[in-house]
Amino acid sequence: MTTTSKYHHGDLRRKLLETTTEMIQKGGLEAVSLRKIAEGAGVSRSAPYHHFKDKNDLLAAVAEQGFVTLTELLQKTIQRESLPLTERLEQSILGYIRFAVEHPTQYELMFGSELWRKNPSDRLQRTAKDCFRQYADLIKAFYDDGALHKDEEPLRLAQLMWAALHGLVKLSHDGIVVRQGDLEDISKYAMTQLSRMMKT
Repeated sequence: MTTTSKYHHGDLRRKLLETTTEMIQKGGLEAVSLRKIAEGAGVSRSAPYHHFKDKNDLLAAVAEQGFVTLTELLQKTIQRESLPLTERLEQSILGYIRFAVEHPTQYELMFGSELWRKNPSDRLQRTAKDCFRQYADLIKAFYDDGALHKDEEPLRLAQLMWAALHGLVKLSHDGIVVRQGDLEDISKYAMTQLSRMMKT
């Protein structure tokens, strides 16, 4: 059976991404090879090369997909203007943690140094930055709303908080902070620290 008889062009790429994501969730990055992915998708061994030049290119696409999913998750919360900014921020942080807990291997791939050392594509870099921009824009909204003192730098504060959040997730993935409830409690405590920077 030929590849084109089973999948349309876009369908095959989507199927390869889905198969790869499932494979890394079950067996980690070590379980991934283009041969195994082709077998899992039910296509010929050469089929993946019609869409990805090599394994790293495929993994970068999986990471990009993860950033898109996380961006959409953040957008849904951030754009809920009926909610106070503090609640939107808290829900964004908790949503980020839940995404990382539910998709640990994909998350590690998205932020993994190995992938980023191998000359990541402009598309992956842009997608990752777009994801961070959702969070940064929310912090800036506090500043624009007058909730932060004028001497605060919204971008630097967003970077600092994102780094702290990523560090917390890393502790979880390394098995140091295991319970999701603990992660969420720590995040909520961090919110109280942020409130001290705000005008009362």
